[in-house]
Amino acid sequence: MKRPKKSLPKKKMIVMVPYPPQGHVTPMLQLATAFVHREFHPVVVTPEFIHRKIGRPQDQSNGISFLSIPDGLEEDAPRDFFAVERAMENHMAIHLERLVCELMREEEGDEDGGGGGGGNVVCVVVDLLSSYGIEVAERCGVPVAGFWPVTLAAYRLIVAIPYMIRTSLISDTGNPQFKGSISIIPGQPKLRPGDLPWLIGTSAARVSRFKFWIRTLDRSRTLRWLLVNSSPKEEEEQECHDHEPKFRLTNACNRDEHSPFIFPVGPLSGYVLTLKNATFWEEDMTCLDWLDKQIACSVVYISFGSWVSPIGEEKINILALALEACKRPFIWVLGLSWREGLPKRYIERVSKIGKVVSWAPQVEVLRHEAVGCYFTHCGWNSTNEAIQCMKPLVCYPVAGDQFVNCAYIVEMWRIGVKIGGLGMEDVEEGFKKVIEDGKMKENLLRLKERIMGKEANLSSTACLTTFIHDLEKS
Repeated sequence: MKRPKKSLPKKKMIVMVPYPPQGHVTPMLQLATAFVHREFHPVVVTPEFIHRKIGRPQDQSNGISFLSIPDGLEEDAPRDFFAVERAMENHMAIHLERLVCELMREEEGDEDGGGGGGGNVVCVVVDLLSSYGIEVAERCGVPVAGFWPVTLAAYRLIVAIPYMIRTSLISDTGNPQFKGSISIIPGQPKLRPGDLPWLIGTSAARVSRFKFWIRTLDRSRTLRWLLVNSSPKEEEEQECHDHEPKFRLTNACNRDEHSPFIFPVGPLSGYVLTLKNATFWEEDMTCLDWLDKQIACSVVYISFGSWVSPIGEEKINILALALEACKRPFIWVLGLSWREGLPKRYIERVSKIGKVVSWAPQVEVLRHEAVGCYFTHCGWNSTNEAIQCMKPLVCYPVAGDQFVNCAYIVEMWRIGVKIGGLGMEDVEEGFKKVIEDGKMKENLLRLKERIMGKEANLSSTACLTTFIHDLEKS
């Protein structure tokens, strides 16, 4: 395990424990940047296989320090959901506890005049999907705050699990007992049975994922604070207390007075990351040169994220043929391990209209005037970036919170359409509708102002300030 360095600054330290995928690490780094602006010293702790991607030779950058803990995974072992879960529970928890205790001992040594200088740990911020870190912080006697890197709506859905079991909407193993589309949470769009976040993979995998969420909920009950990567303006029905920008969930599905105070501090995409290794993969910057040669609003940008294998080889083949048949210019982010499903010589065949890359500078691509729409899995970071860059969305959710995000995109915000398949007719109809629908542009403009404008930014800043004041009083 990489030990903390004696050269760490003497500012108040916040230890930050992200969940390993890129979509979780990025908002955690953005939150760390926000803490740097508040004169804190964030220390981001990641498993070794992630640290190798984002760590620096000096393990410090822009006021953020990076430390690693052993993950216990073999070099060539898979890093899927269940492998990471086992690593967190069986291996990483022990090493995280040792690391936090080490940082605290430095604090004691500094108080005794014994050198050090890296101590003063005031809080541990834990991504709820890395809930093992909550128990670690409590054993170490350090205040702990939860972090929810996606929308508040998805959190409300997870918190409603006991209610759904109680009312027989789902079984005690998470299996849906309802049919059709229903509003599980008051004020939220309707969801179908298959849209529940844990329903991924085989029956056994679904049960295991549901147990993961139950354990996460149990550990979260002791939290006093929860920082959420949502705008305070996304859900107007929030119930505030004492006229402060913090609230507890008190809807029909959850009346638990012991639930944490929730601070919507997002969208954190407003904090621009200047860290050189903020992404796990090298960005193909030739995308921008290629876009410069295209007609305005003509290009479709396609990306299904970085963690869950997006749609499988068969559907990749179907989509590839659909894109070729549509004859619209496109940039498709498709990792090397996902290209087995491409037709033979596909990249050569579409070279005049399309560009396939392993990873793209996404925000720069979305900002480009040549891009007319974003074909997406509806990940929360991607959704925020699309709103920020004013690009309508063609939605094909795959897993997790993506179905909730899609429901908001299509039904509540009306800034995109959902397609039911990846064949030529579905894809072309989706592209045509969002590119030619002027009302979506108007809706995007209004939504961007509401959740990313000056008033929204002031509200998010006030939420973070209130959390810090509450932390300092604890």
